[in-house]
Amino acid sequence: MDIRKITAFITAVIAAAAAFTACDKKSEITAPVPIVEETTDKSTEATTTLPVETFPDYPVTYPEIEKTQSGSLYEAEKAELKGGARAATDKPEFSGEGYVTGFGEEGKASVVFDIDVPTNQHYDLSFNILAEKAVNCRIKLGDEQITTFRTTNNGQFTYITLYGVFLTKGRQKLEFVPENGDVCLDYLKIENNTSLSEISYDAKGELVNKNAGESAKELMSFLSDNYGKYIITGQYAYGGDNSELDLIYRTTGKYPVIRFANFEVPDQNFADSFKEVDAAADWYLNGGISCVSWFWKAPSDKKSGVRTDETDFDLSKAVTDKNIAELTEEELRELYSKGNISKECYGLMLDIDNMAGQLTSLRNRGVPVLWRPLPEGCGSWYWWGAKGTDSYKWLWNLIYDRFTKYFELDNLIWIWNGQSDSTLVDRRTFDIASVDLYFSGEKDCGSKYYEEFAAVQKFVGSDKLIAISECGCVPDMDTAFRDNAVWSFFGMWYGKYIQNDKGNFSEEFNSKEALVRAYNSDGAMTLDEYRKLRGFEVKEDTEDASEEAVSDTTVTTEK
Repeated sequence: MDIRKITAFITAVIAAAAAFTACDKKSEITAPVPIVEETTDKSTEATTTLPVETFPDYPVTYPEIEKTQSGSLYEAEKAELKGGARAATDKPEFSGEGYVTGFGEEGKASVVFDIDVPTNQHYDLSFNILAEKAVNCRIKLGDEQITTFRTTNNGQFTYITLYGVFLTKGRQKLEFVPENGDVCLDYLKIENNTSLSEISYDAKGELVNKNAGESAKELMSFLSDNYGKYIITGQYAYGGDNSELDLIYRTTGKYPVIRFANFEVPDQNFADSFKEVDAAADWYLNGGISCVSWFWKAPSDKKSGVRTDETDFDLSKAVTDKNIAELTEEELRELYSKGNISKECYGLMLDIDNMAGQLTSLRNRGVPVLWRPLPEGCGSWYWWGAKGTDSYKWLWNLIYDRFTKYFELDNLIWIWNGQSDSTLVDRRTFDIASVDLYFSGEKDCGSKYYEEFAAVQKFVGSDKLIAISECGCVPDMDTAFRDNAVWSFFGMWYGKYIQNDKGNFSEEFNSKEALVRAYNSDGAMTLDEYRKLRGFEVKEDTEDASEEAVSDTTVTTEK
């Protein structure tokens, strides 16, 4: 009998046993208990439930859009020049009477265009720019920064277009600000946008794993049926408890639908892993959705870590052309002992099989999982992306084949989080494409997410769901629907993005007003609404479904 499968099975059984031991007073799974603020009388040791503020529903609102053909060109040298910016004519092939340069390195100089917007609609803003080095540029509309972009460094005038920027009718001030270097700005051209209308929500909802189980199929069907209609709410939880989700409820009167968690391969102590597995199972069995990410500590004896600078592990040394995805433990050990696969490759397989055991525990409890391995594969900051796209794609395929073919994990909905067309894996190995969105130093930035939606759908295709797997700001529902960027779901990160060091709601990245409005928007789906749509029945002796979840202690961390 296959020893490796036995090992994974034992891991799953131990995890399940731990869950049943912790819940031995329950004869059946019911809706979560109401959240409580513990006010303990030491003489009676009693706890009482404190009321939580509720809020009205917010309809999705935005200015009426009037699509019309339009086009205007604004010469930079005729605009308002600030902070030392000046007109020049030294460079060849410019438009009009010259261009503007002299911006310097400090980000204080700018060009302010006085633009006349004909109607409320989305526009493409194109800048003709020459730069000797890549320069970060900010675009402001009035006092508000609306977006940023980076120039080329080819020393030639180059057309750079920002697609689908929403502008309202009338005269407005649009400011161009290079932040860290000089450029030559020739002109601004504004035309009506057509690319946003090409976005569609016709994903079929068929899982790539043809042997997927019924619970995974049903969940994927639900996600697909509601794609483009609602944005499903989600929040990361840390440490196996629900303190972040409880905080969302105390702040907004609503619970998120999706509980995001990070699984790890345990070093020695399995207790923390079991706690995470149990929490993911409980959230689903109590009427929600569980998403699991794998921030993988590299299998290195000397220096293990998730980030590239924390480990000496070299993924390229693990890559092999041998078909190892469906080999038994004995076969893998023999390959390694004979030097036919590297120590790095063998270490990967041990970790993959350990993770399979945790996911097997969820499968055995009937829990479908939104599964996100190898996050942010486009970058070099994590070791699985540091050795190039070929190594990354090899590892992705190895995990997919090992889990689906060897361990027959039929409860996974695969989320690819490569974030770039260069790291796009085989379309037959993922169901959902996701991106992680953070804007450094900005608060309430959820209105800026639309650009990423259109970009991802362009290279992934309209038949795949597109979601936000991490973000620092809650999406702005009004602008998401206005800009035709209706993500399947979002997951807000934990730690400083939601909590302060006392466990209270932090407004450093999200104002309370923005969070409340997002969770109570008609465009967002929350836990109470999800349960109702799914026909999840709550026990009569519990409070309203939207006021229920498991409470625990507060843990904070840093992204």
